[in-house]
Amino acid sequence: MNAVIDVNNLIVRYGRHIVLNGLSFRVKAGEVFGFLGPNGAGKTTAIKVLLGLVFPAGGSVMIHGMAPGGREANARLGFLPEEATYYRFLNPVEILSFYGEICRIPRNVLRKRIDELLDHVGLSTVARKPVGTFSKGMAQKLGLAQCLINDPDTLILDEPMSGLDPIARMELRRTLEELKKRGKTIFFSSHELSEVELISDTVALIHEGRIIREGALEEVLGGRGERNLERFFLETIRGTR
Repeated sequence: MNAVIDVNNLIVRYGRHIVLNGLSFRVKAGEVFGFLGPNGAGKTTAIKVLLGLVFPAGGSVMIHGMAPGGREANARLGFLPEEATYYRFLNPVEILSFYGEICRIPRNVLRKRIDELLDHVGLSTVARKPVGTFSKGMAQKLGLAQCLINDPDTLILDEPMSGLDPIARMELRRTLEELKKRGKTIFFSSHELSEVELISDTVALIHEGRIIREGALEEVLGGRGERNLERFFLETIRGTR
């Protein structure tokens, strides 16, 4: 399968501090790729490079065969930040209309797509309510709808489960599984390893700006049949495996 995201020997520095130190990984078309690591490991910086918001000091990055940050590459991406913020007085229809117009989606197509997306993420009944009244889970659903407004091939999600209650996590997992069935490629970062075990095809463990393990979950675990990825990750960092 072709690589949708191809990162090779990536180096990013903030001043003298090296944040990404030879980071390399590949994401295949149609897979769910879990990018795992503790806070400060370099996950968000890597995502910023994929979006063309941070320029590396070395290495290479390709998104759908193109350099990141260009109009054509970005048109094929949908991005959900860890905490999306919107004007509190706007409602979901107004917010999605705004982003749809930025993406130059024809109005007749946009109206139908907004209705479909709000139904897909379970926000149809609050389509005209101001987002200032929304819970964290509802706001995250709106963020996912906004991420999908341009019907992207690849989704990049930064800590999508952060701050969600168990029911909201379950609903988001179900939505991601449905998107995978529709052929979307999903790249998401997380430090909550138990969630990644449930939905990922491939996992990559990042520590201090480098990948320390990558592969299918069973491959990363070494075929031991162990399902506690969190314990495995901590032991790997400490050098006990």
